[in-house]
Amino acid sequence: MNFLFIFIDGVGLGPQDPETNPLARASMPNLSRLLGGRQLVASSAPYYGEHADLLSLDACLGVDGLPQSATGQAVLLTGQNIPGEIGYHYGPKPNEPVARYLQNGNLFSQLLANGKRSAFLNAYPPRYFEAINSGKRLYSAIPMAVSSAGLPLYTSADLKEGKAIAADFTAQGWHDHLGLTDTPVLSPEQAGRQMASLSRKFDFAFFEYWLSDYVGHHQNMEEAIQILQVFDRVLGGLVEAWDHDHGLIFITSDHGNLEDLSTRRHTYNPVLGLVVGSKPLRSSFSKRLRSLTDVAPAILDLYAA
Repeated sequence: MNFLFIFIDGVGLGPQDPETNPLARASMPNLSRLLGGRQLVASSAPYYGEHADLLSLDACLGVDGLPQSATGQAVLLTGQNIPGEIGYHYGPKPNEPVARYLQNGNLFSQLLANGKRSAFLNAYPPRYFEAINSGKRLYSAIPMAVSSAGLPLYTSADLKEGKAIAADFTAQGWHDHLGLTDTPVLSPEQAGRQMASLSRKFDFAFFEYWLSDYVGHHQNMEEAIQILQVFDRVLGGLVEAWDHDHGLIFITSDHGNLEDLSTRRHTYNPVLGLVVGSKPLRSSFSKRLRSLTDVAPAILDLYAA
């Protein structure tokens, strides 16, 4: 079985209010088809459909304060209620207590120990590795987990060879913002198809999309709609190329943000849990998901069955 985990940063399920929620405003026909005409808003979940399930996942985990990136992502990757155990939400980058959880066993390391082929599909530009190696930049939770499991972080060379995906899906940002104009640029649909193709080489593949959180903090409705519509086109290409009888696509987040542009801060809203695949594959996996802590155990159980 192939499992593709798409982490989309800072996306909660909010009200169906197009004045503040770009998810209630953007045109997302591919997502709408998966959800039987529904939008990615709180009132749409739970939904168990012909092609996909939409779940509402608790990101607060019984801890006071707004959910944060480091702890939320670490919970997704370990299945442990880390905010509950350390007593607070923390982010954006892991502090020492959060790092210890990530470095002492996570989804990547546990799957590798069980003989499963795993990969982190994101490519990083040269300046990222320079900053990490110089100590000017710290790992965020996901690359920290990947590195501690002994898996490689993909490079610009991997991206050029079609072995990885740019953080913005298409690599247009590598041209426009990084000046790496020799990088191939994909259409969103091509990026989705390539993600499906790469995922078939592994039992478990992971992709991180962080622009959603960035745009949410900047409260830019026009830009939010634009990235959501690009994401929908990626999803269209991915779903078209996916083998639904032999794999699951799972899309979730760490905390709310983008769904409420009336604030620059995170939100207390639950986050999305979108599961795409055949009904038999989805049935047991979807029904056990209630909060971020349920994700890693549910994934590990799929491979133990």
